Formats: sequence, structure tokens, C-alpha cells
Amino acid sequence: MKVFLYFLIAFIANKEIVKIVEAISYDKKNVVIIMSDDMGFHDVSYRGSNEIPTYNIDSLAYNGIILDRFYTSPMCTPSRSALLTGKYPHHNGMQNYVIVSDEPWGLPLDEKLMPEYFQDAGYETHLIGKWHLGFYKEEYSPVNRGFDTFYGYLGPYVDYWDYTLKMFSRNYSRGYDMRRNSEIDRTYKNVYATDVLTKEAIRVIENHDNEKPLFLLLSHLAPHTANDDKPMQAKEEIIEKFSYIENEERRILAAMMHSLDESVGDIIEALYNSNLLNDTIVVFFSDNGGPSVNLHSTKASNYPFRGQKGSGWDGAIRTGAIIYAPFLPSGIIRRKFFYIGDLLPTLLNLANTNIQINKKIDGLDLSNMILYNKAPFRNEIITIDDIFGYSSFIFNGFKLVNGSSSEGFDDGWLGSNNNSDINSSQYISEILRSKVSKYLEIFKHPLQPDNIREIRKRATVQCSGIHNNCNLLNGPCLYDIIHDPCEERNLATPENVFMKIMQEIFITELQHLIPSHRKPPDSKCDPINFNYTWSWWL
Repeated sequence: MKVFLYFLIAFIANKEIVKIVEAISYDKKNVVIIMSDDMGFHDVSYRGSNEIPTYNIDSLAYNGIILDRFYTSPMCTPSRSALLTGKYPHHNGMQNYVIVSDEPWGLPLDEKLMPEYFQDAGYETHLIGKWHLGFYKEEYSPVNRGFDTFYGYLGPYVDYWDYTLKMFSRNYSRGYDMRRNSEIDRTYKNVYATDVLTKEAIRVIENHDNEKPLFLLLSHLAPHTANDDKPMQAKEEIIEKFSYIENEERRILAAMMHSLDESVGDIIEALYNSNLLNDTIVVFFSDNGGPSVNLHSTKASNYPFRGQKGSGWDGAIRTGAIIYAPFLPSGIIRRKFFYIGDLLPTLLNLANTNIQINKKIDGLDLSNMILYNKAPFRNEIITIDDIFGYSSFIFNGFKLVNGSSSEGFDDGWLGSNNNSDINSSQYISEILRSKVSKYLEIFKHPLQPDNIREIRKRATVQCSGIHNNCNLLNGPCLYDIIHDPCEERNLATPENVFMKIMQEIFITELQHLIPSHRKPPDSKCDPINFNYTWSWWL
């Protein structure tokens, strides 16, 4: 009857019926993706750490589904490319390192991106935060790639307080990088960047027309570093909460994570207040593992995994991930492999968009796995950086790692446990008092202490701590990644038949590699040429 009335009204108003049909969205689900930047696997507490409590994120995990083996690319740009295209980065030339702000290249314009698919389904699409997929020409900017609106920065990072980027490796001016759609925006002054992006995301949610479904990507700066002159930045009053952490940089990281956790709570609250939460899928994950040492180090911990951001080890590519919706199972841990590129087809299906992807992608629709733990399942994950010369290949539960990104320096176990004395009863009390728990318990059974303890215990990755080392400088290493998640026991031998098979499959895959689109720096980008802002320059 409701649909008939829509048609009748359209006929009377002499409007195109198809436009009315597009507006009938009561069976389509809203999609909100919250992506952190460079978050360490051990820098959230639902995985067992007691050092940095993340009560809102943890509550989302306990009320939703923990994607236990969620894999990304090892760096920012390739991960974002995989998320939005559903493709391995080496299948569209996005696999090498990241786009530096003075490099004239970007995600190819012939790629159809996730927001464009959702636009086809009648969604309003919004990006808040980091882009980092190229901006040397205006046609590469977000509002020309499927996002109806954009508020954020185009490059890799900015200062948390003044939103500028300074390339200390180049003789360029410091440039401001915060935009609303295509125009420079100076609405905020001296407001912490995590709070700025959260406010803008809430503004999108509050102003959303509920007649259409919502697609929102909140791509946070946190806990990525700022500029090299002051990389670690957080609010002083929050830093003081973590006085028990001895290392100063890690104390600031904890404060950065605290603001990120508060953001998650605020987004859930805004969805509830706008009557959207009941029909919304919320996804939370990090774009890659955390940097423990060296470039852009935050003293992040990927414990107990090996390696860090920018390598083929699981410390770079296995990240924390959660999916929640009132209509999805809760308190569940899915142990099957999930690649960041799988989110595109999976979310299109879970959200009831009725959109088909009519081009070849690498992402799989794993909605059956999420809903029922049933096939299809993913059995391979490929990571390649053909210029830096490292790769990893997961196939049928085994992982082949080849080449080192740093002459072996990033190939050890760089993170640490660093647990504090936060006790179990205090932790559970704070979980139950969190904003996320407050609003999610309206749609789910309220969390119980025993459930929290049991889920958290099962979500904690256990390893032997006995390291049978492997030197990638001497050849590849092979691991039973299901039973040896910390890559401690190297199975690579000249006689290993399965290793030979994996190498042959991987060599075949290399034949389909698209060469990196990376271009050398172009000094015409210098912000001094654009009123001290970062802007498209060609």
C-alpha cells in the first residue's frame, strides 16, 4: 500500500516515478565506516591489553562481530585503494609506499569507487577526514570520486591543532590542508583534529535526510603522527590520565587513542539521536598496523605480532576490526580470513543495496560468513610492494613472506605487552558505563560481565614466545599462520613441497601485476604558490 501511494503521489505531481522509487529506502541499511590510521593491534583493549583502555571500541566489539583475521595493506595509500576499489593494490598500480604530497599521481580515474556504488543505490555519500589517494589534479579529489560531500585533508597527515603539513625533506613552505568539498575551510581554529572530524561527522548525521540511506566514511587522522617537528600530539588533560605509562611518547599515544575512542562513542550517540542507529551497519578498523619505531613512529604496539607498518609481517597487515548492526549476530568472533577489499561487495549485500559489481575485483562477498559462518570463505591474501621489494602470500592457512623493507630492521617482534594494573572489575564497570553500551543495549541484550570476560579472553591472541628466527635477507620464510599467528616457527626448507607450490602460484600472480603509478616529486606543488595551502597544481 505504501509503495502504491508513492506512485500515486508521483503521478499526481507529474514527476518521474523512477526518482520516487530511488527514495524508497526503508529496506536499505545505512553504512558508517570508522577507520583509524596506524593503530597498533595491541593499542585497543578488547584484544587483551590493559594499558590503553578503549571502552567504547570494546563495547562495539562485544555487542558486534570481531573480525579476527582482518587483513589490510601495509601502508596508508594502498589500504585506502583496496577499500574503495575492492582490488589488490598491485592490480591497479597502487601498491608502492604511499602518495607523498608533492607526487603527481593518484588512484586511476577509471576505477569505480565504493561511494559511487552506493550512489547508484540512492545513497547520500560523505567522506570526513583523510583522503590520501592523490590530488595533483582536481578531478582526483573526493567530490569528483563519488562523495557528495567532503570535509578533511587531501594528503597523508596534518598537525592536530593548526591542520598544516610541512615536508621537512623538501624545501617547501608549510601548507594548510583542510577543505570543505573543493574549497579551503578555516572554520576551526586550535580545535583538536580528532574532535574536528567527529563534529563534522555528527553534523552530517544530524543533517541527513532519512528518506535516503546514508553512507559515511569517517577516516580519522588518529593515531597517526603529525609533522616531524612535533609528531605526537594530544590534549594535555587527557595525557595526564595515563601518568602510569612511563614512556612519554606512548603516554601521548594513549591520549590520542582515548580521543579516538570517545569519537566512536559520540558517533554512536549521534546515530541514535537521529533515529538512524537501528538501520545502520557500523564498521571499525585500522588502515594498517602501527609504527613502533622509525618513520612516523608512535611507539605503537602490534604485540604479539611480528613486524610493523610497511612490511609483509602480520604486525603490518593484520589489524583490529569490528562490524556491528542491530540485525547482525552479537558477541561473535569470526576466525576466517577477511581482506579489506572484501568490504565493498560484503557491505553492498548486507546493506540490501541490490547493486551488482559488474567488473572484476578481488574482494569477495563474505556476508554469509559474517551472518552464519558459512561459505564462501577467503583462502588467499596477497601483499606486494614491487619497488621496496617485499611481499607476503597467505594461501590455505600458510603464509609465505619474502623480502625485507628495511634490511631486516623491521623483521622482529617490535611491540611489547606493556600491561598496567587496571583490574577486571574496573574494566567491566567502565565498559558497561560507556556511551556505546548505553545506546546499543537498547537493541541488544545488555552486556553481562561474564560475557565480556569470555569474549575478551577468546579475542586475545596467544603465542609461544619461542622465536625460531628467519632472516629474509637470505630467502623466504613460511608459516602455518593459523596455528602460528606470531610467525615464530619458520617452515621454509628446500624440500618443503607446499612452499614450492605457493612460490609457483605467487610467480603466476606477479604476471598480472600492474606497475606502480608512482611519479617523482614535482616542486610546482609548493604551498607558497597557493596562498600557503596544499592544492591541486596541474
